[in-house]
Amino acid sequence: MNKKHIAILGSTGSIGRQALDVIRQHRDLFQVELLTANNSADLLVSQAIEFDANAVVICNEDRYKEVADALNPHFIKTFAGMQSVCDLVTGDSIDIVLTSMVGFSGLASTIAAVKAGKTIALANKETLVAAGEIVMSLAKEHRARILPVDSEHSAIFQCLMGSAGADIEKIHLTASGGPFRTWSREAISKATRHEALKHPNWSMGSKITIDSATMMNKGLEIIEAKWLFGTPGDKINVVVHPESIIHSMVEYADGSVIAQMGHPDMREAIQFAFSFPERLTLDNRKLDFAQLGSLSFQAPDFDKFPALGLAYSALEKGGNMTCVMNAANEAAVAAFLQDKISFYQITDIVEECMSNADFVKHPDLDTIFASNQETLHKAEETIKRLQM
Repeated sequence: MNKKHIAILGSTGSIGRQALDVIRQHRDLFQVELLTANNSADLLVSQAIEFDANAVVICNEDRYKEVADALNPHFIKTFAGMQSVCDLVTGDSIDIVLTSMVGFSGLASTIAAVKAGKTIALANKETLVAAGEIVMSLAKEHRARILPVDSEHSAIFQCLMGSAGADIEKIHLTASGGPFRTWSREAISKATRHEALKHPNWSMGSKITIDSATMMNKGLEIIEAKWLFGTPGDKINVVVHPESIIHSMVEYADGSVIAQMGHPDMREAIQFAFSFPERLTLDNRKLDFAQLGSLSFQAPDFDKFPALGLAYSALEKGGNMTCVMNAANEAAVAAFLQDKISFYQITDIVEECMSNADFVKHPDLDTIFASNQETLHKAEETIKRLQM
């Protein structure tokens, strides 16, 4: 395999740090070209020095000088601001762009990389949730390959590899059920931020951990799967699998089901996107089936986790509605993490914003950005009202 040059957008976050661990294990195969971070200046500097990055971007322009001063002696170029990210990902020296920035903020840079025909290792599901039709159309036009990094979508991708052209009966997205799987609705309604952040299986950033607790994360994945694999929503099923060993399954027309399995470890999906179509060794925990003993499955509870129903509804309506849903959720989750609202008010806010949205059936990119901003504003107004 030829050496691949990689840009990691969001290198100081959970996915970015795990991606660098993959590269650390295969320095002969992967070279870091670009690292970006929002605020974590110290960690960005140490990462850039360790991996001899060609350039870095600190998106918070107020922290540019401290990053530049630290990296100048190492001859590592330093830039600031989101526009710099969009400009640099198009560089000829970059082969793969790992998009692991949190939320809607990852859309602009992903589109810039797609238009440059880069291979996208997609870890930012909100990109396809907000603008899936636009992004996938641009990818086709510019021959940009999009490889999924979410463990569930990587699993589906791998399950489909050996069955090209076969009729898909159903995609089964597995969900851990999060920290509140066994709680009553009444108990969940009183859940604190600290309780919601205690995921039983995965170690993730705070936003995605809260999304897992509400099961909005699974809702976002339903929409992402529709665009990645061209599968309608009524053929995407969610099944709760508490052990998180089966990452997802594909059921074919003949009734056979192919599953991809492994311990909860995002490095597997990250490495596969980097090395595709080859598989490399990875220093990780391997499955011991005798020790596992058994695996369990159950249907999700749409009453306890209304985010799932909202996601299916947004997907069915189409247009800019999935963008509205995503923006409202981002604002509501941020408010919950600041103890401004209660747990179920997250989905209450999302539902209210969806009900009052200015619906556009065929949005262009400008409409998507406008819908995001408008919804964030409406959500903030709702949050303020709830605090009164």
